[in-house]
Amino acid sequence: MNQEHPIDGFDRRELRKLVVATSLVSGLETFDFTVFAFFAAMIGDQFFPAEDPMTSLLLAVGTFGVGFLIRPLGAMMIGTYADRVGRRAAMTATITLMGAGTALIAICPPFAMIGVAAPLIVISGRALQGFAVGGELGVAATYVMEAGPVSRRGRLVSWQSVSQGAAALLGASLGALLTSVMSPADLASWGWRVPFLVGLLIVPVGIYVRRHLREAPVLDTKGRDAATPLAELCREHGRTVLLAALIRMGSTVPVYIVVYYMPSYLTRVMHMPATIAFQSSTLSALMLTIIPPLSGLLIDRLPRRRKPLALFTSGCTALLIYPTFLMIVRADSALPILFGAGLISALVALGAAVGILLVLEAFPARVRASGTAISHALNVALFGGTAQFIVTGIIKLTGDPMSAAWYMVLTCLLSFSAVVLLKEQPRET
Repeated sequence: MNQEHPIDGFDRRELRKLVVATSLVSGLETFDFTVFAFFAAMIGDQFFPAEDPMTSLLLAVGTFGVGFLIRPLGAMMIGTYADRVGRRAAMTATITLMGAGTALIAICPPFAMIGVAAPLIVISGRALQGFAVGGELGVAATYVMEAGPVSRRGRLVSWQSVSQGAAALLGASLGALLTSVMSPADLASWGWRVPFLVGLLIVPVGIYVRRHLREAPVLDTKGRDAATPLAELCREHGRTVLLAALIRMGSTVPVYIVVYYMPSYLTRVMHMPATIAFQSSTLSALMLTIIPPLSGLLIDRLPRRRKPLALFTSGCTALLIYPTFLMIVRADSALPILFGAGLISALVALGAAVGILLVLEAFPARVRASGTAISHALNVALFGGTAQFIVTGIIKLTGDPMSAAWYMVLTCLLSFSAVVLLKEQPRET
């Protein structure tokens, strides 16, 4: 195969258009899904009132996890649809679902007005969001990878990581802006709804952008039972799905704790000002936005294998988490907090793209979309979506704010082990 030219007839101009369009909508969907975490404490007060603020936060982050629990179902249905019908069709199907779920959360009256119906509506909105994004991320990454040449896969796939970082950056920036221009009472009462309303832009933007994309045909259909790609995935690639989920865990858990949980952690656990909390998340999200393209360039320049970079980043993250969190816990100013959060986020960003690429290349094309989507959905359902709930619960039980660090160390070590066990595919495939 000539590695210097795009496959499937995509020239460089069309490839750039494809990457921008796919990353833009994926980022918007991720923004809609994850902005809930930034305002979990306020959402908890509005929809899950309790005498103990930590109990209210625990219920809110539990609702945040509902979206993750439903993601495997969305991944199975949407990923399988993508392998049978096409990547673009599957991506288009996620947009309306995401918009509907976000709208339910944005306009739902608080518990004080409609009682128990309020948390039920919010939970339903999270479920719709989870179903949609469960299939979106794996299918979008597959679409981009298959459209480009092998020699540029690192750079192409890295933009999916950029879109996730940009979504977090937008959410954290809005949080920082709102906390600086609004009174605490107004922010808690209605200001937290503003990011959700902004996120509703996904519907018209997503429909317009993806309507103009061209379908990339599946590369490998030899031996495929077209009606049952999911059955083939379970029968022949179950071990790969499990290892892929564990590999992605090493970046997912740190991201959901250091980026998304940090505002709640710093304000409710460390009793720091909300401004510092959102500045920390903003800096972390910035690292996740600017570093992946550099990582992509490095991946494409690696002589033969991708695993060494994945092992390096997951290993270094595991080693540095504890001393970094110790510095954050003992901090009496913003600088140590920002430095620590930025350091962990930079390491995660360096390894995110190579982790995605290892997973994509581990599956044959006929089940790649479903395999990638399901493994990622399992990862975030079991580890990402539960991270805030687990950490909050452990801190509440033990009274030790360092519990968050120990949990992150464990997940990074498991991810390191999974990378070791995964059989890396030749770069030419």
